[in-house]
Amino acid sequence: VSTQSTWERHKAMRGGFDRGGGGRGGRDGGRGGRDGGRGKGKGKGKGKGKGKGKKAVVVEPHAVHPGVFVSRGKEETLCTLNLVPGISVYGEKRVQVEAEVAADKKEYRVWNPYRSKLAAAIVGGIDNCYICPGAKVLYLGAASGTTVSHVSDIVGPTGIVYAVEFSHRSGRDLVEMSKRRPNIVPIVSDARMPKAYRMLVGMVDTIFMDVAQPDQARILALNAKAFLKVDGHYMISIKAPCIDSTVEPAVVFAAEVEKMKAEQLRPREQITLEPFERDHAVVVGVYRPSKKK
Repeated sequence: VSTQSTWERHKAMRGGFDRGGGGRGGRDGGRGGRDGGRGKGKGKGKGKGKGKGKKAVVVEPHAVHPGVFVSRGKEETLCTLNLVPGISVYGEKRVQVEAEVAADKKEYRVWNPYRSKLAAAIVGGIDNCYICPGAKVLYLGAASGTTVSHVSDIVGPTGIVYAVEFSHRSGRDLVEMSKRRPNIVPIVSDARMPKAYRMLVGMVDTIFMDVAQPDQARILALNAKAFLKVDGHYMISIKAPCIDSTVEPAVVFAAEVEKMKAEQLRPREQITLEPFERDHAVVVGVYRPSKKK
């Protein structure tokens, strides 16, 4: 039988009372101080609200081209006043400009020069495209209506766009888009045969042509003779490889200009579409110019 007293056994289990060895530990250890201890909250709130607010976008009229606008925000972009607010045609971005009166609120559609040769020419610095508010435009090679929709915005409710497209598949998209835009007349037909749609198209102020065909100068001349008024203007996009891929683009452009001159289509301006389109040029001119007295 152990002779150790109950008091001694209790004292040994507690680690002794004289020096406080082991046991519960010192005051600074153990459960921790008031400022430490159980405070595990890591404070995940990142405080994103910096009070700066969204930077306002300023939209200004283009300095040269009526009906075209420039949006100035993080970056400068070309845009047109949306004829049908709230509706995008091909997934383009829209810019809204607030006003004190709700009725004065305006919406603009961003115009990407990489998706439109007309926009590329404007960004490239062309002097005049002769497409403006109230103009009557014949658009040859309308495709599904990407650029046509912006021309519709520019000419506005007082203008009209006759959009000719040969492909039936693209023509369906063009017809569908024009249902919301009363100033577009979609025509699914061959631009080589203007007589086929002569009952639909009146005399126009401007012809814009984006038909990548070897005989595009001839196609332009046929439509000019049928629909373009005297002293009217044309704008043609020339894709050199579609005409002759064996020579330099500059040689092709010069040859096409000579063909147009022979058809009383007098060129006034020519620019390339670099960097937006490779081996492309746009020629702007006048049809049957009146003799100056």
